[in-house]
Amino acid sequence: MSPWIAPPSPTWVGELDRRSPVADLAVDRHFTAARLLVTAGGAPVGILELPLVAGHASAAHIASALEAQLGALPDPPPPPWSTEPVTVVVATRGRPQSLERCVRALLAGDHADITVLVVDNDPTDQGTVTVVRGIDDARVRYVLEPRRGASVGRNRGLQEATTAIVAFTDDDTEPDRSWAGRLAGAFAAHPELACVSGPVLAARLVTPEELAADTALAWNKGFERRRYSLADPPADSAIFPFSPGLFGIGANLAVRTDVAEAVGGFDEALGPGSPTHGGEDCEFLVRLILAGHVVGYEPGAWVWHHHRTNPAALRKQLEGYAVGLGGFLTKIALDRRARSVAVRRLPAALAQLRHIAVRESDAGAGMPPGSAKLRLRGLASGPLAYLWARRVARRAGGRVPPLVAPPAPPPPCRPLTLAQ
Repeated sequence: MSPWIAPPSPTWVGELDRRSPVADLAVDRHFTAARLLVTAGGAPVGILELPLVAGHASAAHIASALEAQLGALPDPPPPPWSTEPVTVVVATRGRPQSLERCVRALLAGDHADITVLVVDNDPTDQGTVTVVRGIDDARVRYVLEPRRGASVGRNRGLQEATTAIVAFTDDDTEPDRSWAGRLAGAFAAHPELACVSGPVLAARLVTPEELAADTALAWNKGFERRRYSLADPPADSAIFPFSPGLFGIGANLAVRTDVAEAVGGFDEALGPGSPTHGGEDCEFLVRLILAGHVVGYEPGAWVWHHHRTNPAALRKQLEGYAVGLGGFLTKIALDRRARSVAVRRLPAALAQLRHIAVRESDAGAGMPPGSAKLRLRGLASGPLAYLWARRVARRAGGRVPPLVAPPAPPPPCRPLTLAQ
């Protein structure tokens, strides 16, 4: 029996533990479909899609769909866990309601030793600081950063952090309650890891734009634990390591603080709040790989993401991502060492862009009109945007690290003496 494919209609999002007895599902009548994250003892197994009739599905129907779609998948091993302290950085600007939802989700988690750094980038009002004061929790720190940009905020968070592990998420997410402990656990279980990412799942699928974004962005990278390094390139990526989104995204990311600082932090000429609007997380992860580090993907550490809910917001987001991708590609072209590696992957990269175009064309009625032209225009404007953003960042004393670090100079030779 083939899996049932949800149509582009209001879809209820929830969770289901397949080790527990299956019960009837009854939600608001306007939902015509459901998407359930299926877990087994807390470990994610996969996604279950099923139709609803007036917001209802019987236990028998759910059990049948569960067996048909995911019954062949064995229970995964328990996710790793550690109590090692974690600092979570949330760079934000002008979205206090969304920020409050995110921070409260972090504080409701089951990791006992967590510090949340709210970095308020170039605020225009007191909304963010008012939210932090209202939460009134000693685990939350407010940091005022006068310069704008997500990369600026994340770098400020790295500077302020006092823990060996720093995690990053965005103000439009709700991290799972076990998120921080499982990220820390991945580092503890695999000391070779420099960075860990995890699934980014849709928190709501109600408006046509949310449904379209979920298909077009494809942020959920599945539920298989993975490792990426130059020493062991993945067989399923012909453009590795220049693979946008392969390793994860900045909404769900954790790094070893010393490693992040050693590679230069985030490029402040890339990302939201800069002229390039995006690309900073992809560039940072690729730079880690090129520096010889190992990046991991831990499926047990997931966050729920609130997609854009209206046409104008989604259009702006998609265009921003295209500009960011163009900026990232420009940085590759400007780096002689990276360029020599990337040029051999050009045919595969063009194929990947065509794949993205097909995926967006299949995203449904919620996609902005002319999205293909939007993407091409964004890519074309990326080079100038990056060159300008790089100049602005450097003038402000910001970080613009090279994609490939230059080789270390040889140690100086000691002068010979007659005694020698």
